[in-house]
Amino acid sequence: MVKQLDFNLLRVLEVLLEEQSVTAAASRLHLSQSAVSKQLSKLRETFDDQLFERTAYGLKATPRALQLAPELREVLQKLDQFTRPSTFDPAESQRRFRMHIVETAYSLTYPHFMPKLLKAAPQVSINGHTWSHTSMDMLLRCEIDMGIICREWDKRSLLHMNNLPEELGATELIRDYPVCLLRSDHPALKEPWNLETFLKYRHLQVAFGGLEQWLLDDVLRLEHLQRDIAVNMTDFNCAMDLCENSDLILCAPRKYIQQMMVNYDLVCLDVPVHVEPGAYVLVWHKHFNLDPSHSWLRNLIIDGVRDNRKD
Repeated sequence: MVKQLDFNLLRVLEVLLEEQSVTAAASRLHLSQSAVSKQLSKLRETFDDQLFERTAYGLKATPRALQLAPELREVLQKLDQFTRPSTFDPAESQRRFRMHIVETAYSLTYPHFMPKLLKAAPQVSINGHTWSHTSMDMLLRCEIDMGIICREWDKRSLLHMNNLPEELGATELIRDYPVCLLRSDHPALKEPWNLETFLKYRHLQVAFGGLEQWLLDDVLRLEHLQRDIAVNMTDFNCAMDLCENSDLILCAPRKYIQQMMVNYDLVCLDVPVHVEPGAYVLVWHKHFNLDPSHSWLRNLIIDGVRDNRKD
């Protein structure tokens, strides 16, 4: 049972849960390690639990700390609503935004809004993480501010834009579609480039965005066809290296790999399967719709990316 609750300590607990390290938490909170350690001791006394155990890999949250995490976030959100100003001054703000982003979206988005953010809001920071299978739940619980994800416009996809949860706001940033990469002397280049040739050779697949399967494979399955996936990877640079040195075919998002092609001796061909272009989408919980700082960042991202995209 909670004895006495010092609300100032809740921010410390929140950061410790995220960082799993006293050193990292101290850095984020602009405090000394000893100060954070003292506050952790107070938290342990308040909740009558160790909250964290030391391991070789850092702090490990106890079951009680994990139980507190969702309730903690909800309490802090309400406190934020009480204390958040009705106006937002980027030049003076020290807000820290949390974003989860699919790997391939970083290079397509960050360069187009971060320079403006750094200039207009020199004390604002973005804590970015790669989008994973847990990110959507975190977004729905308002544990992160926003995300940039992949969604489809093809009616055959379960990840259609219209299937986003009602609790979320969403804006399309960029449309893209898959292409095929083959080494420059691949034997398939001497054959007619069609579906038969495409399926004749083995494939290399990169899983990203928390997804294990592409729309392309869903469409093929509807025709009782499938690719022969020889290798699954999670890194496009390594995948393109392997593609360059093998007969494996790599499917990749066109706009993302265009920036990388200059470093590889690869040929780019259209996928011989008709799929509607997909989209990179900015998503956020509607809880933040009236938050002026949140709105400012959303508009900065949307305007920056749209002004620089090449369709």
